[in-house]
Amino acid sequence: MSTDAAIFQGISWNPVADVHRLLEFHFMANALEAGTAVAVLAGAIGWFMVLRRQTFAGHTLAVIAFPGAAGAALAGIPLAFGYFGACALGAVALAGVSADRSGSLSRESAATGTVQAVGLGLGFLFVELYHGLLNGISALLFGTFLGISDGQVLTLVVVAVAGLALLCATGRPLLFATLDNDVAQAAGVPVRALSLGFLLVLGLAVAATSQITGTLLVFALLVAPAATAQRLTARPLRGLLLSIAIGLAATWIGLALAYFSIYPAGFYITTLAFAAYVLARLVR
Repeated sequence: MSTDAAIFQGISWNPVADVHRLLEFHFMANALEAGTAVAVLAGAIGWFMVLRRQTFAGHTLAVIAFPGAAGAALAGIPLAFGYFGACALGAVALAGVSADRSGSLSRESAATGTVQAVGLGLGFLFVELYHGLLNGISALLFGTFLGISDGQVLTLVVVAVAGLALLCATGRPLLFATLDNDVAQAAGVPVRALSLGFLLVLGLAVAATSQITGTLLVFALLVAPAATAQRLTARPLRGLLLSIAIGLAATWIGLALAYFSIYPAGFYITTLAFAAYVLARLVR
């Protein structure tokens, strides 16, 4: 009997038995722990990202994470350094692009798109220069829950705690600057510093999320839960909590479905997050 057949036969109508089977292997427990940390961070940061209308910047950071990971593989260093380093540099670059408020929105979008195109080109260049066995390129782009080590789980938890702590410390002035940038600046709120800080935290969230969903499916956890929550409620605290809850549900169910099937986790997480958004639109 094949492994896939054994897994399929293990699915039953008894949820307790299914959960026990799900946690039977250590790698799956690591995947659920890492996914939980990523979903909580992405849900909170994504809510602000959608509210600030910076989804294009988030997508650009996701694309930049790809050359970071590919460059790390080329240099022979852990991929996490590539993810976080590239996203941090990308956040600084995007902050410089958006610092000049005298320019038009279309000019800012064009500059952001240019940064994205350069990052994507560098990623494929690093992949071509890597002459070893880089069979993980699909994992870089579309994510995987296999082989997540205890060290990676610890890193993602630390990053999530740090990102949430920074968000809690700057949440009120950031919300003020998001809703009315000019009035906040007149009131003495450091708008530019907040913008740079938020992009850096967003870069952390993108780098962490990319290790679960892949660089091309980051929006599954950064945008869809937040957009769904904002369709259902306009209250900030309730929206934040709802965004996190939707992200957690999509991650847990998506990882479970990927474990019991032959399809990747990124596909299930994306589909579930999109289904929640469509359902929210129908309900409203």
